[in-house]
Amino acid sequence: MGINLIILLFSAISFIIYGINSFISKKMISEYERWGYKNQRIILGSCQLLGGLGLLVGLAIPLMLSVASFLLMCMMLTAVFVRIKIKEKVVKMLPAVLYVALNFIIFYNSIV
Repeated sequence: MGINLIILLFSAISFIIYGINSFISKKMISEYERWGYKNQRIILGSCQLLGGLGLLVGLAIPLMLSVASFLLMCMMLTAVFVRIKIKEKVVKMLPAVLYVALNFIIFYNSIV
């Protein structure tokens, strides 16, 4: 199994789990409120879930991989800016930064 596939599977599974947790986890519900996105939690969780599934579908449909990875990269870049806006500690921003990087790698590899 190559590193690109490992990165893709890690990102896809993470977003699927995170998306599901956005619907059911009390901790995640309170996080969305803290970030100022309480009313957008369902749509953002749905986007995460669909993005993770899009990465998996992208294994068979290359265009889907490019689109899903690009949109997830943009979503996580926005998450970094939200954390900057609310003055969160850098260490708490690192997961979002990591997912920006991972999805950039997936996107880049899908278009070259």
